[in-house]
Amino acid sequence: MRWVTYKSANGDRVGVVSGENIHALAAGARLIDLIGEGAERLRAVGQEVLRAPDEVVRLDEVALRAPIPKPPAIRDCLCFLDHMRNCQEAMGAPRTLKDAWYRIPAFYFAAPSTVLGPYEDAPTAPGSAWQDFELEIAAVIGCGGRDLTIAQAEQAIIGYTIFNDWSARDLQALETQLAIGQGKGKDSGITLGPYLVTPDELEPYWRDGRLSLEATALVNGEVIGSGSTGAMDWTFAEVISYASRGVELRAGEVFGSGTVPTCTLIEHMKMTDPKAFRGWLEEGDVVTLRVQGLGETRQTVQRTAAPYPLAERPNPDRKAPAPRVNRAPALVSYSKGLHDLGQDVWAWTLPDGGLGWSNAGLIAGDGASLLVDTLFDLPLTREMLAAMRPITDRAPITHVLNTHENGDHIYGNQLLGESVRIITAKHTAEEMAHGLAPSLMALTQVLDLDPVTSRYLRERFAPFDFAGIRLRQPDETFDRELTVEVGGRELRLLNLGPAHAAADSVVYVPDAGVLFAGDLLFIGCTPIVWGGPIANWIAACDTMIGLDAPTIVPGHGPVTDPDGVRAVRAYLEYVSAQGDIAHSKGLSFQEAAMTIDLGEYATWLDAERVVVNLYQRYRELDPTTPSMSELEMFALQAHWLAGRD
Repeated sequence: MRWVTYKSANGDRVGVVSGENIHALAAGARLIDLIGEGAERLRAVGQEVLRAPDEVVRLDEVALRAPIPKPPAIRDCLCFLDHMRNCQEAMGAPRTLKDAWYRIPAFYFAAPSTVLGPYEDAPTAPGSAWQDFELEIAAVIGCGGRDLTIAQAEQAIIGYTIFNDWSARDLQALETQLAIGQGKGKDSGITLGPYLVTPDELEPYWRDGRLSLEATALVNGEVIGSGSTGAMDWTFAEVISYASRGVELRAGEVFGSGTVPTCTLIEHMKMTDPKAFRGWLEEGDVVTLRVQGLGETRQTVQRTAAPYPLAERPNPDRKAPAPRVNRAPALVSYSKGLHDLGQDVWAWTLPDGGLGWSNAGLIAGDGASLLVDTLFDLPLTREMLAAMRPITDRAPITHVLNTHENGDHIYGNQLLGESVRIITAKHTAEEMAHGLAPSLMALTQVLDLDPVTSRYLRERFAPFDFAGIRLRQPDETFDRELTVEVGGRELRLLNLGPAHAAADSVVYVPDAGVLFAGDLLFIGCTPIVWGGPIANWIAACDTMIGLDAPTIVPGHGPVTDPDGVRAVRAYLEYVSAQGDIAHSKGLSFQEAAMTIDLGEYATWLDAERVVVNLYQRYRELDPTTPSMSELEMFALQAHWLAGRD
């Protein structure tokens, strides 16, 4: 039989499914009470209600709840060891499991208070950017007991249902470091349903002593994974027997199987190639889980509000980071907010100008404006757009230039109206189309690497919220130069890259003498050469100086003038020359970075970026220099900085 619990005008009702109809028991009956009376009694009640139902309703005309809306306990087990192997591989670890996985079945307690019905919207975990699902099935206990044998445990199972273990992978990754079990990464929701299917209904699916049900997981109609419950390494009877040791199991307790291998997103993420990952669940995604004999669940993901923040406790064993102050001279006050540069041009600045703290700008014409870049997350971008509203109410944003593809200049794009035209250079568009999923930036906040690198990444990326970002791609691209008319003003868009990135665009406002330089300029903080070659960046500096704009808004740091460009040019020339000398002496780029005398540039924020800059110069001198990932480069920067403290 297939039992359901559904909503009615008089509260929850319980019934047996027959064809397309539900044959309901009298109001007030609860499935958890029935199953506590044993399988024979449940079968007898089911047969009686099929003969003489209190009411009959169509299955597709009611809202199904979980079969047991409030189980007394939920244990989620890990019965498929291949799931764990796949997860370890996804995070860059070997597939080999510790011996303990083969000695005892693993489980944790989930939250019965967050049980969802099979078609209810699924809320994301507050504060998570990595919402995931897990396709499992569950066994439900009928008559319980203590210290059950495997045979007794098998007899205690009164039915099966689909089980979706909604998971916040970033929160889980952080909590796992505490080594005390699952926490907030696992209690945003457990889906059960649509039916509680009795064992006799599933007898045709037993193979070699195992319940073998084919299962498929889909997101927005795309198959994510599939498999069979017959691949379980630990059986339900074994885990129930293990859980009952010294513990009285009660009717209605739920045991999840753990994830059917490949039927979750995390198994498809590879740290060795993160850009190939499809991304985590986003608001509006529809997750469909199908299991042979058990039916189908279908739920829409809904984002929740940010959680109430908790202050981090001071670590007595860790030296507090030194205060970060950008000491570069500024043409206008270097403070967070919107600054009027005159002639309907504004700069939005975010001190201190370090990683993620980027600038943007607004150029208004007659009834239209162009926005230069968005910011690193949605809250920062919302704040900026709200501050600009007195201007954009009379001159709405019609165009946006993303100067390059780094997230701190593009992640807020989705907050712009559909009519707003986003423009980038061609290579910027290519990098945006094939870049890292924005949510993966949360890796920097939760990765458990060596202590120096982990601390460095957390300090740099912790202030930003990477949840809910859907990267909006450009509507228009250009090669080297494009003139845009915005509200009667002609604006010159120039691609001077590759330098910092594969393409680096600037916006020149001739009638105001203002240049928005993007990340071709870091003022008071150290530039970083992700793209190169360095000589091309130096040439870009010459072009910017040649525009003779008296006011220049950098991508990071305070508003400057051509002398600020000359300072960046001098730094690039100095580092390039020092790299040439070190290379000629046979030093590695790491040795060159550790021994370089930065002189006046040592006081610039983020001086550790010299490691990346020397690495890029070495690659220019010797193309056979082994390539390194950005994560490896961040680790080298972290250790360089730690060595200078």
